Amino acid sequence: MVNYYEYETSPRKLKPEYQRTKKASKKIKTQKKVQHNKKSEPSRKTAKYIIEIAFAFAILLAISYRYSLINDVFTQKEKLKSELSEIQKQNAQLQLNIEKGTNINNVEQQAKEKLGMKKLDNNQKIYVSLPKEDYVESSTQQVQTGTESSWWEELINDLLGK
Repeated sequence: MVNYYEYETSPRKLKPEYQRTKKASKKIKTQKKVQHNKKSEPSRKTAKYIIEIAFAFAILLAISYRYSLINDVFTQKEKLKSELSEIQKQNAQLQLNIEKGTNINNVEQQAKEKLGMKKLDNNQKIYVSLPKEDYVESSTQQVQTGTESSWWEELINDLLGK
């Protein structure tokens, strides 16, 4: 079979190489029908994929929101820790200043400078001699032991003269 083309604007063969049969045309029609049914199936699959992706995105969004809340609480905790350490340092410095101020030498110096106090001389000291004997005095009142009466009984005794 000789293949040669006509020379025009559209190239065509003079004789086709194969002849279409009726069975071949039926196969093409059935393939088209199958393809038509498959078109609805991919749209369902894409919808399923879109829903799965949206669900995964929602889960990731919830996780990231939770992480941001945890991060905020952690930064607040660290801020409070730093404030606590700063206050503890100030407290230690104040305690050291108090200990310095209560030193006996510092108290004496403050008394001399600010209040004008002096140490005692021997002329200013007064000595007192106390007897070494202890005197105990007994009480003159006798202690009554007995049961206490109620105010009602006392009133009746007063009225009766007992």
